[in-house]
Amino acid sequence: MTGSNHEHPLAIFRYCPVCGSDRFLENNFKSKRCHACGFTYYANPCSATAAFILNDNDELLVVRRAKEPARGTLDLPGGFCDMYETVEEGMVREIEEETELKVGEVKYLFSSPNVYKYSGMGVHTLDMDFLVRVHGSDVRAVAADDAAETMWIAVGDIQPHLFGLDSIRHAVERFVSEWPRLSATL
Repeated sequence: MTGSNHEHPLAIFRYCPVCGSDRFLENNFKSKRCHACGFTYYANPCSATAAFILNDNDELLVVRRAKEPARGTLDLPGGFCDMYETVEEGMVREIEEETELKVGEVKYLFSSPNVYKYSGMGVHTLDMDFLVRVHGSDVRAVAADDAAETMWIAVGDIQPHLFGLDSIRHAVERFVSEWPRLSATL
């Protein structure tokens, strides 16, 4: 990331949040320092989650996004972790908020850095992807919170290009490519 043409993660912050000075300048590629009061702020990534929820038929639960960014495209249940919760707790909470499914164990798969565009700002995140198994002949997921629709798609029928967020699309591509190995361990 250093030396790239990416905008500084704190570019929209012009004034020091401590003293209000306009001498709040880039310190390095991830921080700004106030040259009036000495305050330094680091833009560290936020924690975010996404769930690969599989049923007994090896179908993946996907949602259709109800809100921007990428409204109307496919997505995985997930979102930002709240303060004072673990990523596992955040994952379980997000699944219930978006699908009304109550799940138990979530198994960590992999992570990837991301920049989530929100309110005109690039929010740097570290996306952590989890595998979740749900059992039963009639597992019903209900679209709730910021999901417009839920659907089950056979793993072999997943089309990554239909997922609107870059980080989710890349995670889905990775999941599909690793599916033969993953399915052998389930």
